[in-house]
Amino acid sequence: MESMPEKMNFGKSLLVPSVQELAKQKLTNIPARYVVHPGQESPAVSAGSAVPVVDVQKLISGDSMDSERQKLHSASQQWGFLQVINHGVTPSILEDFKREVIELFKLPMEEKKKLWQQEDSFEGFGNSFVVSEEQKLDWNDMFGIMTLPPSIRRVDLFQKLPSKLRDIMEAYSKEIKSLAMIILCQLGKALRMDEKEMTDLFSDGMQTMRMNYYPPCPEPHKTIGFSPHSDADALTILFQLDDTDGLQVRKDDVWVPIKPLPNALIVNIGDMMEIVSNGVYRSIEHRAIVNSVKERLSVATFYTFNLASELGPAHSLIGPNNPPIFRRVSVQKYLRDFFARKLDGKSYVDFMKVEARDDEC
Repeated sequence: MESMPEKMNFGKSLLVPSVQELAKQKLTNIPARYVVHPGQESPAVSAGSAVPVVDVQKLISGDSMDSERQKLHSASQQWGFLQVINHGVTPSILEDFKREVIELFKLPMEEKKKLWQQEDSFEGFGNSFVVSEEQKLDWNDMFGIMTLPPSIRRVDLFQKLPSKLRDIMEAYSKEIKSLAMIILCQLGKALRMDEKEMTDLFSDGMQTMRMNYYPPCPEPHKTIGFSPHSDADALTILFQLDDTDGLQVRKDDVWVPIKPLPNALIVNIGDMMEIVSNGVYRSIEHRAIVNSVKERLSVATFYTFNLASELGPAHSLIGPNNPPIFRRVSVQKYLRDFFARKLDGKSYVDFMKVEARDDEC
């Protein structure tokens, strides 16, 4: 196994003002830097066909395991998004974590500054994927942190966190890892992928969290809460902390709103899983929109392959009848390159595709 770098760093983001503080000024117009380019008009929004729902308990026990796995498989192929119920994450942990994340964003600015991003890292309060001073900004604040394995944590940042948040985040991150592993193992089985290959990729996988705060916006039609993108990881699990609409996924060139079910978590396939499945599963573009009345809060937990592994189509899936459509690259290089770019739809997973040879017409 390769040795881990002394300090993991998957890119930095230019420091930007707090949108939460901007929103407190009761502006009637948003600053020009938050106004989305006129040419970036989005496709139509659907009235909403519901994303598939998978019951995790049925996935792992009982007579309906095969049919529930087939449901998970189809959702990952056709949607790249699903909601999971009976997911096994302890209700009291969800409630406590929700309360502490809400409190985190309520901290006074003087306290937040102690937890602000440093110039060389995306961790802390701030934003991500801001690579130039001219770039348009999203209408959100975030708090980013690497949680697992413990060896990659920024100890100084953990020590500065409110102690209640630190303790509950520890419990939440472990339970979310268990859920991610259940789903990933089931996806591996549905693909008929070699079990050891899947386990090797995810043993000591990297987990990061992004806590999102979308304040009310005086001109919501002119801006975006989170630019359209697909996730770089293997699997993302989203915990929405309120019932405010905002998340939309792009299916068949139409934006479909996702209404979180009570007590459900939202799961989506990331670019890494699209690559490992050799294109069977699809990471899908999604975005967040904002409104003029209510704030929206969510926590996205990203689960990534072991940092010492190599990313590419699973060896057990490719052969003469299924040639690889993606290149192979180390996971560390893949993540560094991803974080160095501005978010732009699915451009990065497209960049990973094997180039067609000139003689193939």
